[in-house]
Amino acid sequence: MKKNRVVCAGTFDHFHPGHIDFLKQAKVLGDELVVIVARDENVKRIKGIMPEHNEEQRRENVEKIGIPDSVILGYTDKDIFLILKELKPDIIALGYDQRVSEESVVKRLPNCKVVRLKPFHPDKYKSSYFRAKAR
Repeated sequence: MKKNRVVCAGTFDHFHPGHIDFLKQAKVLGDELVVIVARDENVKRIKGIMPEHNEEQRRENVEKIGIPDSVILGYTDKDIFLILKELKPDIIALGYDQRVSEESVVKRLPNCKVVRLKPFHPDKYKSSYFRAKAR
């Protein structure tokens, strides 16, 4: 029997309960959860700021929680879909605040289902809040 592979991605800086909820929501969507942690240079290019924790620390934080089946670093290429073509997910789980449209994912990966996950206390748990407090 074929397993459903779920893939989600993020920066996961200032790892917090909102991230844990995001991973739990993604995990129940299939049999295998693969998490892609954004590379430092991609975070800088997309968000305009460097993450406060380096990519390896962020990858380790996600891995330590024990929810995903595997945690990998993304590619440094500007085309975020290259890694997805290799992973061949059945389902892509998007965070409520991720700035990628469901339509753009389906256009590039037509055989993939896209699920937008629900927020978890976004008034309390957002990495930008933690970044502001750290200053």
